[in-house]
Amino acid sequence: MFVGRDAELKTLNSLYAKTDFQMLVLYGRRRVGKTALLSHFCKDKRTLFFTAEQKNDADNLRSFSRAIWRFFGEREDNPAFESWGTALGYIADHCPQDERTVFVFDEFPYAAMANPSLPSTLQIAIDHSFKSTNLMLALCGSNEGFMESEVLGYKSPLYGRRTSQIRLKPFDYRDSARLLAGHTAEEQVTYYATFGGTPYYLEQIDKSLTFAENVRRLMFDISGILYAEPQMLIRQELREPATYTSVLDAIGSGATNPKQIAERAGIDPATVSSYLAALTRLGLVTREVPFGEDPSRSRKGLYYLSDPFFAFWYRFVSPHIGAIEAGLGDAAAKIATQGEGLSTYVGSQFEGICRQWLINQARAGNLPFLPLEIGHWWGTDPSIRERVDIDVVAGNKMSGDLCVGECKYRSQFNESDAIQTLEHRATLIPGFERTHHILFMKGEPSRETWRKADNRQDLSIITLADVYTDIAEQ
Repeated sequence: MFVGRDAELKTLNSLYAKTDFQMLVLYGRRRVGKTALLSHFCKDKRTLFFTAEQKNDADNLRSFSRAIWRFFGEREDNPAFESWGTALGYIADHCPQDERTVFVFDEFPYAAMANPSLPSTLQIAIDHSFKSTNLMLALCGSNEGFMESEVLGYKSPLYGRRTSQIRLKPFDYRDSARLLAGHTAEEQVTYYATFGGTPYYLEQIDKSLTFAENVRRLMFDISGILYAEPQMLIRQELREPATYTSVLDAIGSGATNPKQIAERAGIDPATVSSYLAALTRLGLVTREVPFGEDPSRSRKGLYYLSDPFFAFWYRFVSPHIGAIEAGLGDAAAKIATQGEGLSTYVGSQFEGICRQWLINQARAGNLPFLPLEIGHWWGTDPSIRERVDIDVVAGNKMSGDLCVGECKYRSQFNESDAIQTLEHRATLIPGFERTHHILFMKGEPSRETWRKADNRQDLSIITLADVYTDIAEQ
């Protein structure tokens, strides 16, 4: 089932509607749904679709030739083109001017790594042949480093040829939920916190099994399809995979600042920033600073695993690799899925879901103001001389409006105390004239809390059911 990707499809359709040559660069890490997006877009269009493989240059050119012969209605056993340039020239010469043709070159990095001159060959074809055609070219690749340097980079022969680019990212919690229709909101939170928003990962979930059974068979078994997934991605994208794995292990275990990460990973503190930068570029790690601070100047930056699947894997799976390899995956899976650690972990991921909800509400115009910045805040509360946190913060200094939120992913807590604490902590963020408070809750609040919210313009109660409402209809 294809869901989501509305913005990306809008971009693709806009390019397709033009009547001159267009070149899209689509990239994103493996399993994120690039091929599915292009296949869905192309399903009713005249499309030459070729996917390169990790083969030598001659084999890829031979496969490309067969794809061309098949597309143009020729015998597939015709001889292969003598070169990529000849093959590309044939496409340019035979594409009709009165009908839009889409040419998808999927996994371009595989072909280009087997033939380093291919980007230059394609550049010549674009400049001398394709630009006069009614062709829409889509270059697609999973190796993000290669796509950014050898296709989009300033030194690439293809630099400046693209007319649009899309870096495809995992689904947010809403589109992830649409792939797992039929589960309760609480189950949706747990699945998203565990598998994240990568469509391929979500598609592996067997709805006839329990959450614990799915996690055990997919991650805590050496034959599980997601057991080695993080390590495979690291090996594909980065040199020194062992060092990067150590850095991810350190962050997954709770280290957040560069000094802590370097110590736990056993690497030189002077070099840790380069590893963190590479992982940030891949979208696996994010550097966050307290709301309101300049990320380029703040010294309070902390690092977190930004993808829920990687956060879960490095927190619960990686520490038990030895046991899983020894055939003790069932015991390790029970620790991950039945202990207190899971509920604490899911609660931390719920905060990210609430921030996503706030962004969606802002886009829909459902907030009392338009925020220009959304994040979370931490700092010292001078009244108690301790560090305190605000889970969700959104603000617009130009209008003087601030929104703060507290996320409580537990069945019981003192709701009045939570609201009072949130109100106090909001005063620690200076520069705003009006503040709106939101209490995000797993369950339904008490009547007293509902009454309090009804009688105040500056307080909202958002339940888990509210966060997941109307998803199925979209």
